[in-house]
Amino acid sequence: MGEDLPRPKHVPDHHKDPFLRSVLRELVGILESTVGEREAEAYINHVGLSVGQVLNEEYRGAFEEERLDLRQVAFTLVDLKARIDGGFSIESMNRDEIVLVNTACPFGDKVIGRTSLCRMTANVFGHIVAENLGYASVGIREAIARGDPRCRVTIRLAGLARPAHPRDSEFFASDQ
Repeated sequence: MGEDLPRPKHVPDHHKDPFLRSVLRELVGILESTVGEREAEAYINHVGLSVGQVLNEEYRGAFEEERLDLRQVAFTLVDLKARIDGGFSIESMNRDEIVLVNTACPFGDKVIGRTSLCRMTANVFGHIVAENLGYASVGIREAIARGDPRCRVTIRLAGLARPAHPRDSEFFASDQ
């Protein structure tokens, strides 16, 4: 029956991944315009936390460890983003801080202007780091979503007097 249907000369190039990115962009846009960007971030925080819990358990299982060490955590953060077409790499790492940079957002160009989506990265990273190393303070210093050419994520590992920036998010291990 489908053979009898007309076909245009040039069929639009629609595939699952770009379609889902467009759907997500529109959902987030509606959420931001309905409840405001700060409230939209709160909703996305919950999603990021749930996703972070699942990913943390999967990587702990893959490493066959109860808790990951600093190097395993760093690998996990880079690897999980690479698997969803992110371009994260470690800029620097020491016992007090991990700094990651990113040249390709997993959400592609659909992230531009949707800064609340950055809360996914902050919460997934923050949860994984805190659950394994005890504490994380996550700050997104540069973001493709804000029009920067890259993302730069700073994760402080030592619980100092306060976060480095008022917009940083703190995470603590659930067993502390």
